[in-house]
Amino acid sequence: MRAVVALTLALLVVATAVPAAAQSLDDVVREIESVYSRMTDLRADFTQTAFNKSLNQTIPARGTVYLKKGGKLRWEYTEPTPQEIVSDGKKLWVYTPTLNQANVADAPGGAGRPRRELPGRARPPADRVPGALPEPRAAEGRRGNWALDLTPKQPLPTLTRLILSVDPKSWEIRKAIVHDQFENTVTMRFTKMAVNSGLPEKTFTFVAPKGVVIVPLK
Repeated sequence: MRAVVALTLALLVVATAVPAAAQSLDDVVREIESVYSRMTDLRADFTQTAFNKSLNQTIPARGTVYLKKGGKLRWEYTEPTPQEIVSDGKKLWVYTPTLNQANVADAPGGAGRPRRELPGRARPPADRVPGALPEPRAAEGRRGNWALDLTPKQPLPTLTRLILSVDPKSWEIRKAIVHDQFENTVTMRFTKMAVNSGLPEKTFTFVAPKGVVIVPLK
């Protein structure tokens, strides 16, 4: 849960087309604004690796994410434990079938609030994009990705740095790495990306199954 809002931000920078001839950060920022203005929804499969530094422990996970303008999101985890994180832009639900429990709270606020990351016209992101540079080649014969190193204007305990890796040909985000103040990281890789596919509103509506215990999310 701690990385959901930060990674929602990451996915909403998907397809930030860095022009092939781009030589400056200004080029990147302008293209991000252009893509934001055209994006209405997004779907992607993901694999996740969460590293806890104090425990020296890594936990893998996978699932599917859906996002839509208006702060709407749905993260469906299938492994290691089924879980759904759903928001209609007003309320946020975290449903864990194995516990027969659903937690509910107001939709996230602050720097990572989803509705602020997918507006009708994007807020200029220059204040949180300190650099954009080509990554080292991943393999011989393959062109390196673009790496965006983002820092929030007001760092949060759960988000002090966000690194995005963007494909230079399709301009889809391939990887996002979230850092927190304790030096823990959450790394996500995305595949099967679909933008502006017309996701229905019901995707972002949560109805608690009969018998599920509703608990406020703190």
